[in-house]
Amino acid sequence: MDILEAIILAIIEGITEYLPVSSTGHMIITSSFFGIAQEDFTKLFTIVIQMGTILSVVVLYFKRFFQSIDFYYKLLVAFIPAVVLGLLFSDVIDALLESPIVVAISLVIGGLILLRVDELFGNSENTDISYATAFKIGLFQCLAMIPGVSRSGASIVGGMTQKLSRTAAAEFSFFLAVPTMLGATLKKSYDYYNAGFTLSTEQINLLIIGNVVGFVVALFAIKTFIGYLSKHGFKVFGYYRIIVGIAIIVIHYFISPLTVI
Repeated sequence: MDILEAIILAIIEGITEYLPVSSTGHMIITSSFFGIAQEDFTKLFTIVIQMGTILSVVVLYFKRFFQSIDFYYKLLVAFIPAVVLGLLFSDVIDALLESPIVVAISLVIGGLILLRVDELFGNSENTDISYATAFKIGLFQCLAMIPGVSRSGASIVGGMTQKLSRTAAAEFSFFLAVPTMLGATLKKSYDYYNAGFTLSTEQINLLIIGNVVGFVVALFAIKTFIGYLSKHGFKVFGYYRIIVGIAIIVIHYFISPLTVI
């Protein structure tokens, strides 16, 4: 991985992490085009630079993160399903991460769902999140273990099925990203270290650059997304997912096979 590839991947991470379009899917496809998806450092990079996007949420919603101890308990309750299923099915998840076609299919199916989600669940103005609601959102978030599903998309839709407003569901999804992505980063880093890999000075610099770029881009992406979502809903993201998913399938089967293994 060179510095330009690192910057491009970080920009994509910053834009897509909190949009319902699947940051993991976009990173898999982009790194596949670059021909670096199979590299162990690339797999570490795509996880670790999430720390920058985590920080963007903390900065934007700084006061909300210190509102009450109840807030943290609800995040913990929502986080538990991802911990349990992530540990139980880590090998299956890693295998799925190696398939652009899984990403493509997930993008299309998720897009079809987003085309209808406003019609089905978009009329609520409720902002109150109970412990039961938090847990159910956490279960929905687990769907994002399938590449291309979108962690933010799954958790936002999960919140809306529990009668939350679009904005409330999106913001809770952002908050839930902090423990979820932090946990994933720590686990991936430990696995990398435990496997005997070490980081060169150049790789450490790439990780720093990736986190800084991801942080700055995510700041603008979150603010733009919340403003757009409150006014227009999810349809544009649904159409986008469907178009990208179909494009990936066409490229893979009719132009040049995409492989990451």
